[in-house]
This record gives sequence, C-alpha cells and structure tokens, in this order.
Amino acid sequence: MSTDTDADADDESTSKCGASSVSEAETESSSSGSKCGASSSEAGDDSSASKCGASSSDSSSSSSGSKCGASSSDDDSSNEQEVGATIDDFDADPGQLTAVGLGPGHAEGMTERAKTALLEAEHIVGYTTYIDLIPDEITEQADELYDTPMCGEVSRTEEAIDRTLAGNDVAIVGSGDPNVYALAGLALEILESKGATATMVDFDVVPGVPAAQSCGARLGAPLVNDTVSVSLSDHLVPMPEIESRLHAVAKESFTITIYNPWSRKRRENFQKCCEILLTHRDEGTPVGIVHGAGREDERVMITELGELEDLGESEIIDMTTTIVVGNEETYVWDDRMVTPRGYETKYDY
Repeated sequence: MSTDTDADADDESTSKCGASSVSEAETESSSSGSKCGASSSEAGDDSSASKCGASSSDSSSSSSGSKCGASSSDDDSSNEQEVGATIDDFDADPGQLTAVGLGPGHAEGMTERAKTALLEAEHIVGYTTYIDLIPDEITEQADELYDTPMCGEVSRTEEAIDRTLAGNDVAIVGSGDPNVYALAGLALEILESKGATATMVDFDVVPGVPAAQSCGARLGAPLVNDTVSVSLSDHLVPMPEIESRLHAVAKESFTITIYNPWSRKRRENFQKCCEILLTHRDEGTPVGIVHGAGREDERVMITELGELEDLGESEIIDMTTTIVVGNEETYVWDDRMVTPRGYETKYDY
C-alpha cells in the first residue's frame, strides 16, 4: 500500500470511528468470541465480542464490539473510544508487543525480520486491509487474527495492548513503517496511560519500507538529497498547521513527499496544498505520482506542479497515492525524476 498512514478517518469508510467491529464478510478468521487471557463479564447476546483483557460491562446491542477495556460511547458521532483497562486489571505475565511494518503492500516488499516477527506472534492485530496484505502462510499459523475497519486506530491498538497484557505475544501491523504516520507512537502512549511500560511488554518495532521510499524508487531518484514528508490529513492535525508546514518546507530546497493527498472530504486540502506549493515553486517543477504502490492497480505518473491540481479529480490520486514534489534542481531524464545530490560540484563525470 502506498501510504504509511494507519487508515485515518475518511468518508470512504462506513465504519464508526473507534468501533472495533468487523463484519463476517471482511474476515472469517477475526477474533470473534476471543477470550485470550483475563477475566471478563458475559457478553449477553454479543456473540462476537472480544474479551481479551479487562473486565467490561454487558453489551447486547453490539454484534462485534471490542470489550478489551475501552469505554465506548453510544453516540454514533463520537470518534475514538477512551482507553479503559489499566495494568491492575490483568493477572497474567505480559507477553511481547511488536509493531510490524509491512512495507509497500506485497509479500516481496516485506523484510525478513517482519515475516519472522509475524510468524512468532500468537495474535496479529490490524486494520482489515493490512491484515489482508499478509501472506496466507503467515496468517494461517497465528492463533488469532483481530482486525477492524477504517477509523479504529485507538480501539485496535488498545486491543493489541490488552491481549499482550493478558499474556499473549502480539503483533500490531501497518503498511509502510510503524514510525511513519502509523501506530508505534500510539502504542507507547496507550501503554503509558494504562500504567504499563514498554519494558514490561518487551515492546519492539520492526521497520518496513515507507511509502516515500517505495514510491521514490518507482519514480527514479527524486529523494537523494534533503527531503521532508507532509500529510494532508486533517483528522489529527488541524489544516492551518498543515498549511504552515507546507509554506515552511516549500520555500526551502527540500523535495516533499505528500501523504494522504485526496479524498471526497479533502478536496479543499489538496487544492490548498497545490496553491501553497505554487506560491514558492515554479509551475514546471517535476512531480511524481504513485498510486497503489506494490499493488495490482499500481499507476505511476510524472507531471509538472502546474498540472497537479487538475489531477485531484482523477482516479490516480486518492488515499493510496503518494506524491513526490521535486525541488528547484530536480529534473526529468528518460522518464525518471532525478534530484542531484551535489556530486557534480565536486567531481568531473
């Protein structure tokens, strides 16, 4: 997948943000009825509630809601669930928690270390789309899989932590790298909020190939000098802050990788981004676009900054797209973007 972002909220998802539900159509191997460690109350009619950690109240209205300590709200418009259970609610010796980066979205793009970590995990937790990217020979050996639709970042991260605190070795997965717009940081924050420590659960991060690098490779050599990344998602960062950052980096000699560029709710964000870039850079600046890197629907295009905004309504730009904006020295040669490193100022070749 060509973005490292862990499925932040978008109108293309019909799930309720924070709900840890998953339909049978999405997976037949999700952790319905999981009872992976600690005590929990009966779920009544909730035949597929996860019970993998702390005590929770009855719920007869949710067909697949998580009961792993998160306190949920009945308000459909609420965002994420609040973190519920603490370390005191668990009696088992904690297992290991590993944040695993899957890379660009195909088995060949996964590192051997990532494959080994997943094979060693008893439980694998992640966004449904990311779970589907894992090779069958890995998922089939796991004791349990637990996946949620888009928008369940906090609930599924807490699910992974509670399963770990209940004594299981757990891998929480994401595309790209766990430290690039992903859940490694959130996992540490939730561990801290529960009164646990990273050492207690032997927390580890297995890096993956980030979207900037996998997409840069498809475009040639656009990122070999100083470069920055900016996400256009205002789900967690207010748009005024994003605009300020775009101004700051666009006026300097960075190449810029744009994550989460466009969705039905983010038309204006993309348009504003293009306006800001054109304020500081020539309209002929090379721009690389990679849609669905490493997937069957992968598309690669090299265009110019002045043409970028018009592509916002095309199929090539969506939430699985990564955009690389060149600097004033970047040029296109033989259908490849090239950003000079500076060797030409030191050597004759």
